[in-house]
Amino acid sequence: MEYRHVVAVTGLSGLFVLVSTKNDGAIVRSLVDNSIKFISSRLHQITPLESIEIYTTEDKNVRLHEVFELIKNDDAEVLALNGKKDDKAFRALFGKILPSFDTQRVYTSDIKKVFKWYDILKKADMLNFESLKQAIAAQSVDVGEVVLDKNEDEVASAAAVTTEETTEAPKKKAPAKKKAAAKAAEEAPAKEAAPKKKTAAKKTAKKKED
Repeated sequence: MEYRHVVAVTGLSGLFVLVSTKNDGAIVRSLVDNSIKFISSRLHQITPLESIEIYTTEDKNVRLHEVFELIKNDDAEVLALNGKKDDKAFRALFGKILPSFDTQRVYTSDIKKVFKWYDILKKADMLNFESLKQAIAAQSVDVGEVVLDKNEDEVASAAAVTTEETTEAPKKKAPAKKKAAAKAAEEAPAKEAAPKKKTAAKKTAKKKED
């Protein structure tokens, strides 16, 4: 059982492990009481925890598991605050854990949920994120390979264009042939016209004899 299999389900409290998926939903197991249930995709939305990020005021957001790692450094206050209704205390503590969090877009309800999820994961002994980090690193390598493949395709396309241009080069001789044909066409009428001049000369000589 790994952190990557943990999901949150809208409309249901707690966290769940994704057991299997179906066309119309999924089978999940609760991390709170180990109960297994079917989740209909028409009624609920399933979100993997590894895909959740926290808004920050910096250039990039922070992944949820990174926040959990920050909490691990000193989680006594978080565990003590869970279940209480002091919104200011939640926001103040979260500000100490992640000073760059976006106070406008991260609601108190989100902070309470993060703290509660941390408690559930700790009790389930699922706060080890090494396999997730390795998977993220592998994804980064895959992205690099995809980009490289794309560049290779572009090079291949460029080579294809060059080949086509080389193949089409002989077509440039066609205009020369047309000029030659046009010149021949111009000379042909001239040759045919020459005998007509002789005929005209004979007629003129005949008139002189008369």
